[in-house]
Amino acid sequence: MSTPDLQDLRKKIDELDDKLLELLNERAGIVVAVGTIKKKEKLDFHSPGREREILERLTSRNQGPFPQEALRAVYREILSSSLSLERPIKVAYLGPRATFTHMAGMQQFGLAAQYVPVETIRDIFSEVDRGRADYGVVPIENSTEGVVNYTLDMFIDSDLQVYAEIMLEVSQNLMNRSGKLEDIRKIYTHPQVPGQCRQWLEKNASGIPIFDAPSTARAAEMAKDDPEAGAIASEMAAMLYGLQIVARKIEDNPHNVTRFLVVAKRSPGRTGKDKTSIMFSIKDRVGALHAMLQPFVDAGINLNRLDARPSGRKVWDYVFFLDLEGHIEEEKVAKAIGELRAECLFLKVLGSYSKSH
Repeated sequence: MSTPDLQDLRKKIDELDDKLLELLNERAGIVVAVGTIKKKEKLDFHSPGREREILERLTSRNQGPFPQEALRAVYREILSSSLSLERPIKVAYLGPRATFTHMAGMQQFGLAAQYVPVETIRDIFSEVDRGRADYGVVPIENSTEGVVNYTLDMFIDSDLQVYAEIMLEVSQNLMNRSGKLEDIRKIYTHPQVPGQCRQWLEKNASGIPIFDAPSTARAAEMAKDDPEAGAIASEMAAMLYGLQIVARKIEDNPHNVTRFLVVAKRSPGRTGKDKTSIMFSIKDRVGALHAMLQPFVDAGINLNRLDARPSGRKVWDYVFFLDLEGHIEEEKVAKAIGELRAECLFLKVLGSYSKSH
């Protein structure tokens, strides 16, 4: 039986919950009014800059004991649900459900968004390009395995822009129907995953062949129907497909992070904490790459990443992908990119967007 003090505290919690419910509905009413104005004035119904402003203001004012990350998660869902009052956001991702791409999308857009699973990264670009989805979420690089080359290749011919980036901590788990390693005769997973788990696999599963699957969740789905198969995927995938975990957190690096990009038909406006991605091909001459990077050095612009891919057009012809700090609307950024463009065979700005938290 509860003590009087406990009963009083629970009563106070109930009263606060009632107030929270009342305030949430009052907030929702204002959101609907904002949506009406946006529609009338033909403004974008989704504003990531405004969302970031809300989250940063609240976390800066939070004195605890409510945890900061929990506060962000709660407000991520409040913002997601509020946005759905205007209209649900459609997000294409590499399916099926419970892939890390799906999880990254939920981290960015919340549970109230409408998620559209597709088979390939190319399909994600296609869904957004054809207007069947507002956004697409694609993997771009992993802290252990490096860049996802297929995603980079898609940007060469696509007109889509980068809208946002998402950093997701990725934990890999070996799973199967029985939960016993000795029952596994083959393992399915995404092609990038074995490189993230090389040490564990060499020590514990060196004789077991590994087969490619389109995604980690698809691997789990395949293992669901095969008693001799295992899969390396997320805990969410194990729960969804009724599999048992054989070994948890088998990635070599405990801080295994995958970076995802959100693609859309255009990039958002400035937030003050932005990043710009570009791609370019340079003229073949001595010191060409050094000269290409000099405008950013002169402007004092920090470069975050530089990758190169064969263009596929002729031998030893490369396309470079560059991430830099700042927004294309900033004068020094636009000037540096303009100077680079003058020396390039071609240059494309992939988008300017808010940096991930």
